[in-house]
Amino acid sequence: MKRAVTLFTVALLHPSGARLADRSRVVKARGGPYQDNDRPIEGPKYRNTRWSDAKESIFDRVLATVGTRKNRENAIETAFQSDLIDLNVDMSGGKIGSATFDAERDLGQLTGCCSSYKKYYSSDLCSLYGGNCQSGGGSGDHKSGDADCSMNGLSFIGISFSVNTANGNPYSYQLCDQFPMENIIDRNYDYVMSMDEDGWLVGGGYKTFDYSGKMPYIDSSHTELLRIGSMDPNRGGTSIGQVYQAMSSISFSPFSIYPEYLKGGGGHHSQDNGDQDETPSGDVTLIVSVVETYNDNDSYSDYDLFLDNLFQAMSDVGGGPCMDDHDTDPHVSMARGVKFKSSYHSQQYMYAANLEVAVWQAMYPNGVVIGSNRYASFPPGGKGTKTYVGYGNLYFFFDRANITKAFAPSRSLTSDESYYATLYSSGDVSSFYSSTTEINFNYGGSGGNQGEWEHNPYAWKATSAMHDMTDGWDLPPNCYQEGETFLGIPLSRKSDSKMQSSSTFQTQFDFENFIDRNYTYVKAFGTNHGWLIGEEIGNAVGSIVDKDTAHIPVFYTGTTNPNMGGIALSDLIKVVKNIKFGTLYIKPAFVFVDDNGHVKLQFEADSNSALGYLYDSLCKELGITWNYNSPKNNYGLYTNCAMHAAGDRASYGCGPGNAGTGGFCPQMTIAYSVKFQSDDYAAAYLNKCNSYVDYWRSLYPTGVAVGTQNFCPNGGCLGLYLNRYDLYSVFKPDLGGSWVEYNGASLAPTMSPAPTWPGGCNEPHNFHLDKCFQRRTRPIRSSAVAWDSLGKVGQASVFLVTFMATTLAFSLFIARARKKRRRGESYLGFFLRDTFKLRKKKRKGSRSSRKKKMLYRKLKGLDKDLEKSMLDGRSRGSRSRSRGGTSRSKSSRSKSGSRLSNQTVTPSSSSRRSSKSRSKSRTSSRRELV
Repeated sequence: MKRAVTLFTVALLHPSGARLADRSRVVKARGGPYQDNDRPIEGPKYRNTRWSDAKESIFDRVLATVGTRKNRENAIETAFQSDLIDLNVDMSGGKIGSATFDAERDLGQLTGCCSSYKKYYSSDLCSLYGGNCQSGGGSGDHKSGDADCSMNGLSFIGISFSVNTANGNPYSYQLCDQFPMENIIDRNYDYVMSMDEDGWLVGGGYKTFDYSGKMPYIDSSHTELLRIGSMDPNRGGTSIGQVYQAMSSISFSPFSIYPEYLKGGGGHHSQDNGDQDETPSGDVTLIVSVVETYNDNDSYSDYDLFLDNLFQAMSDVGGGPCMDDHDTDPHVSMARGVKFKSSYHSQQYMYAANLEVAVWQAMYPNGVVIGSNRYASFPPGGKGTKTYVGYGNLYFFFDRANITKAFAPSRSLTSDESYYATLYSSGDVSSFYSSTTEINFNYGGSGGNQGEWEHNPYAWKATSAMHDMTDGWDLPPNCYQEGETFLGIPLSRKSDSKMQSSSTFQTQFDFENFIDRNYTYVKAFGTNHGWLIGEEIGNAVGSIVDKDTAHIPVFYTGTTNPNMGGIALSDLIKVVKNIKFGTLYIKPAFVFVDDNGHVKLQFEADSNSALGYLYDSLCKELGITWNYNSPKNNYGLYTNCAMHAAGDRASYGCGPGNAGTGGFCPQMTIAYSVKFQSDDYAAAYLNKCNSYVDYWRSLYPTGVAVGTQNFCPNGGCLGLYLNRYDLYSVFKPDLGGSWVEYNGASLAPTMSPAPTWPGGCNEPHNFHLDKCFQRRTRPIRSSAVAWDSLGKVGQASVFLVTFMATTLAFSLFIARARKKRRRGESYLGFFLRDTFKLRKKKRKGSRSSRKKKMLYRKLKGLDKDLEKSMLDGRSRGSRSRSRGGTSRSKSSRSKSGSRLSNQTVTPSSSSRRSSKSRSKSRTSSRRELV
């Protein structure tokens, strides 16, 4: 290992003018890159066609080599057997593969993988797999033409057409009230079959749970006015501070934009390598122009003067040579890698979209100033105060999805400019749509001049699963919408660099060693994405700042829209949750550049590993019907949009031990379309990366199940991704349950379908399963829940109060017993006698209380009768007040006495209440007579 690193260092310190051997001279002599029935004679295609020869050559070398090669193998074997390699290293989760091998193991007992090639180095495996580990993708795009610029970049100054729509990303800016960009995109897939993973770059962006599974980016539609390029002054770039200083020193009037037409084609994607079986793809672009206005007696337009002033201001602040020395052709990139269902669908889409553009032309015959009456703060996601957007702003884009600053024009809008700028947002524009019925401009040739064609779903191949994510999919039969949802192994982790929030899913591999932060070897990227395993905030290239999205895709399930041939997300989780798979061990093989120029890390494709068995199970239960093979699962839930066939198996995948005709090929993408400084730098970079791979191969000779202390601590879990960005659900091996892991949050595990160890829920290994936990703790009483809710302090308090009350009651009983117990009577006898005596008193008391209640009711009725008689006497009048009153009083008393004499009343409180009432009645009668 040390020897390899030393050689690599020497190679960097002593560069030479020599180049790696290639076949360019042969190509030049033969006049083309193909011969013998289009058999390539150079490049990745040539290496792939020679895979079988390379495989035989490697095997022959392995058998014949007895020198340095044999010594290296013996060194690894000796270190492995003598425990020089620490297999018990603390990895904060996960599990290293076992050193022992057993071909008769069951699925749940697999303790490793990839033992067949444990003595092979990455360079040997690269040849066996037919990969390119020696050359890269050449120089980058967007050159400034200046030799002093050693780094290309994507930062620019431009105009934004971003809109916020109901179907788009809720965090998209509303910076354009003039053009309803959502009217020129095909979000419903009426014409479009598929696109690259970014989808539509205009029209509002994408929500997280979009059926298509596109990257959940905000709307990034714009047109460039000036490409700034690299932001590293040490590499010929211009710093952000210099850009701000230059823009603040100049003034400009609001520029009007005129929509010209919408076109397709370009992009250099499918069919570039002569594969006529693929559906052609290209880009969709809206062409716009800046309306040039002239002041009196000026030969230069306001826009030309602005460009001259801007170039001069950039030069005055020390702008670097990477900045373009001319303005760009204004256009809005709408989508890339677009594949239509047929040439007819492409034409229909172009007509519908350009008819919308014709309406815009009718609305704005002289162009329109772009802007909005909304509020926004920059950069996106910042905590700054929102300010009024206004009209006519220019913006600095650090990358296409990241506006960092807005620059306002030097004057306000005129009355005409204001009328047109607010026409769509505040007026009724239905008349423009009803009156515009034809297109009066030429948009011919916008289909890419690809002739007539139609997508043939029955030309779909099992190898389509190994897909270029910068291009659209070729969909299988009965699938009407693409989807980026997939099942894979999470490998992302937090980095020491200043990055966006990334979750840590494994501690076994540090992929930071693969990233060329200083851009020593890499010059640019062919897409807006940089390092997919974690990009820096403020990277000098101006790539989109993605968090670490490292993963190994295993099975692409396609769209989650059942109405378009897919499977609903909930149904997908239901099926996968009941698929039994063992702990997933993985082992890196080599870093290489694939046919599309993407840098990838290949993992060993061991079809006999738990990962291989999992792939077989997924194909059997969720693969599409193909070649008379149909899927089958317990729920009857299937999809027509998976990119894997029901009859596909891991043994048909890539690798020396497999057939090479299927979709099983575990790889991790490091970066898309990498442009190296030269082929020599590409070889040096790949050699550096593979040195780390060789180290990992020696550290994990039989693979490793990745994980952390908090995420899948036992290692080997499977993840369900909504897209490359969002991990949604995680499944533990051996039917150990699943849980939701989304946006940095984690929910409790869901129901585990069955115990996994013999012995059922009585086995301690199964106690953690939800089913066994519920069985052991069911039913749960409310009193137990209340007791647990008190906590330790509350429970101690209750115990103390109970103890004190018990001792107090016992003390009172002893005191009572000493005072009232009979001579010779025991405390127990007194307790029994006293208890029964109290019960008798209670029974007697209850009987007397009932009698009292009855008497009270009778006396209550007597009072009513007495009151009635008194009222009757009052109504009759008196002939003689004193005599009559006395007689009435006596009569009343006599009547009362007669009534009482008829009742047998025991002296009690009731009788006292009755006498009181009588005295009151007498008093009242006397008062009446006075």
